[in-house]
Amino acid sequence: MALVLTLIAAPDAEAALPGCAAALGGVVDWLAPTACDIAVDAEAAEVEAAARAAIVDRPIDVVVQPAAGRKKRLLVADFESTIIENEMLEELADFLGMRAHVAEITRRAMNGEIDFVAALNERVALLRGLPASVLDEAASRIRLMPGAQTLIATLRRAGVYTALVSGGFTVFAEPVAARLGFDRVVANRLDIADGKLAGTLTPPIVTGATKRDTLLSLAAELGLARAETMAVGDGANDLPMLQEAGLGIAFRAKPAVAAASRWRIDHADLTALLYAQGYRESEIAG
Repeated sequence: MALVLTLIAAPDAEAALPGCAAALGGVVDWLAPTACDIAVDAEAAEVEAAARAAIVDRPIDVVVQPAAGRKKRLLVADFESTIIENEMLEELADFLGMRAHVAEITRRAMNGEIDFVAALNERVALLRGLPASVLDEAASRIRLMPGAQTLIATLRRAGVYTALVSGGFTVFAEPVAARLGFDRVVANRLDIADGKLAGTLTPPIVTGATKRDTLLSLAAELGLARAETMAVGDGANDLPMLQEAGLGIAFRAKPAVAAASRWRIDHADLTALLYAQGYRESEIAG
């Protein structure tokens, strides 16, 4: 099977990319100043090991995959710490002076150290009694992940179906999805009673299994093979969909997730997902 090695540099490592590519031999096909393809004829693990040895400690990402069928027709993306930089439960906990406490629970849950649903319910319960007006204030803090807007705009222009699937909350995910142009949103609903957060969620709760099942059901709905799908996320609840997708990328992921994923992006922004599919700079939405 013909493979392609893609090297994708963080902006501050662009100057080092030509030397790293040359050290690996083969014909270099430049997708952009920060990304290139090299056709390879060896085992994927061997190619990746050689690439990482050439890169040493430079902030350059490595993706090795079959050369055929790289451009996917479906993207399923996680929301928090993937499409946006924030973890919204931490933003809400900030109103209670409990950001650090909630952040530690989030870290452990996203690294797979504790049960996701139990950790989610525990953190949501802490919010009981907060006025619902804090949701708008928290939403004003949302920061898009660098490259998110470009990623979705480019995929939409190419006719790719995009879904945002989150263990977070519809009140935050839906406006961002509408802003960026996602086709589908699946997320949890916070219960509100008498103008205050109830500290509970409306069932069913979105879990890792939900994310995997959404990818599979959308692929079936669109008549796509699994190889034509792509997923991206950072946490333990993203692993089921990352492992099911044709190209499942752990993006700046928690250590346990990065270790368990076949592909990962540690340094570049979300436009790396485009270069990993072979998009050229000229094809990327401005």
